[in-house]
Amino acid sequence: MTEYGLSDEDVAGFFEAVLPHLDERQRRFVAGGFAEMLGHGGIAAVAMASGLGRNTIGRGASAIRSGAEVTDRARASGGGRKAAEVAQPGLASALDSLVEPETRGDPMCALRWTTKSTRHLSDQLNEMGFTTSHTSVRWMLLEAGYSLQGTAKTIEGTQHPDRDAQFRYIAELVKAFQADGEPVISVDAKKKEQVGQYANPGQEWHPKGRPIHVKDHDFPDPAVPKAVPYGVYDLAGNEGWVTVGMSADTAEFAVASIERWWEKMGSVAYPNARKLLITADAGGSNGHRNRLWKKKIAEFAAKTGLEITVCHFPPGTSKWNKIEHRMFSQITLNWRGRPLQTHETVVNPIGSTTTKTGLKINAELNPQVYLTGLKVTDQEIKKLPLQRHKFHGDWNYTMNPSRE
Repeated sequence: MTEYGLSDEDVAGFFEAVLPHLDERQRRFVAGGFAEMLGHGGIAAVAMASGLGRNTIGRGASAIRSGAEVTDRARASGGGRKAAEVAQPGLASALDSLVEPETRGDPMCALRWTTKSTRHLSDQLNEMGFTTSHTSVRWMLLEAGYSLQGTAKTIEGTQHPDRDAQFRYIAELVKAFQADGEPVISVDAKKKEQVGQYANPGQEWHPKGRPIHVKDHDFPDPAVPKAVPYGVYDLAGNEGWVTVGMSADTAEFAVASIERWWEKMGSVAYPNARKLLITADAGGSNGHRNRLWKKKIAEFAAKTGLEITVCHFPPGTSKWNKIEHRMFSQITLNWRGRPLQTHETVVNPIGSTTTKTGLKINAELNPQVYLTGLKVTDQEIKKLPLQRHKFHGDWNYTMNPSRE
């Protein structure tokens, strides 16, 4: 099916999603029509992808060729072979007992799923005295509400007792700043990317038989520094900035990236700004315990004359940071299926990333080397023009634009 730009997984996914919603006759016609479209070998290909029998698909294809009458009847009244679970009492409950120990998730959920293969399940059922095939097992599972699924990252770990209160506090500040026409940005570092002829997840259209060749391993080349993207997302303007570093993800690099956004985009979009609100994760180069981060933010405030307020999301809640799902996710999609051969090929796709909602991103490469392990003393921290908020002053604070 590659001549149609479809992989076997694509076609199998189509049938798995659609066939459970059709009656027997509709399944037969859809599968037969698909086989007709594919031409020679189509019946075998559709049988492999859908799990339907070849005779069933062949009857559907023949009916389509002969111009079968449109009707809402699936088969003649009383016709057809009885379902396996009807012909063999106890089969359905036996299958459920096999699947249940391996079932994940909430048992009360309408959609349940299993990690056992249909072939293994049919083998075990046959050993128990039933007669069934892996195809029949597949249909029984679908009709019982099972589906094949991957994992979902939703467990946040132990929640801080003030988690929801901090979300509300950030939301109120965002509304207040935006009501006054002051800029609000979401910042974070994207994961480091290997630079070179390495595989990248996803697929991209290429001439048939001419895939991009990449290395058969992902061992990093110590001679080529990784790409370190740090992003700034303007919530009101739906615009972003990404600095791609070639060194370490440090607080100095993070604040330098924010400064570049202000020079290139922020000061243009907000020429009359007096204040700036930054929302950031609790850890990493912009973490609430990072002393160098606070020192550099203070220097940024002094340089620009902006009163800078920083609000950190509670630990373990980074996915709520707007930049994650509004900007970084789109950049990842734009990288799919292509190796990031050089640092320039990391930067260029970022700058061309757009969405239907109007997202625009500017990007540049920063070759400067940022040292790790820089210390900020207690005395330096005490001299900072830092005003901690009454609510969680460790997460929420303001840097006044005064010099030391």
